[in-house]
Amino acid sequence: MGFWSRYRDRRTGTRYPDSGIPPRSAAEVRGALLAVDAAGVPFRVRAALPEEKADLVAEWQVPELRLRLKTRMRFVPESHEVHTLDERWDRSPESGGNRYGRGPATKVARQWAYERGPDGRRRRVETFRFDSRDMRNPLVEAVLDAGWTWRGVLSTW
Repeated sequence: MGFWSRYRDRRTGTRYPDSGIPPRSAAEVRGALLAVDAAGVPFRVRAALPEEKADLVAEWQVPELRLRLKTRMRFVPESHEVHTLDERWDRSPESGGNRYGRGPATKVARQWAYERGPDGRRRRVETFRFDSRDMRNPLVEAVLDAGWTWRGVLSTW
């Protein structure tokens, strides 16, 4: 694999399965991705709507951050790949109002408060934590464990 291929893969978030993992059927990959939803994650995986031009969609609404994440997934059985398009809508004042982004991007946010500990001393306590990888990583692992490639795309479908 050449420099530009590795560069493009890094930029798009493309990941390849370990060698020696036989690729499963598209139906099994679909089942594995839908099973991620049943694992008690804070986002949902559902069948895509026709206008989404995908097979499955993972969505996460984060009201505390006024943030919405969406990953559209389209199966390409001939090459054992799941083509993905990550989208995000950020309406927080920190982002300058309504912002839309496309492509893999990591967002991490934490909120803290101060409270008195058992010893009476004031301490900082985390009250909220968000990491967009908490959605992406389980989806990627489900695809890779099925012997398929997770291929990120930057353009629209």
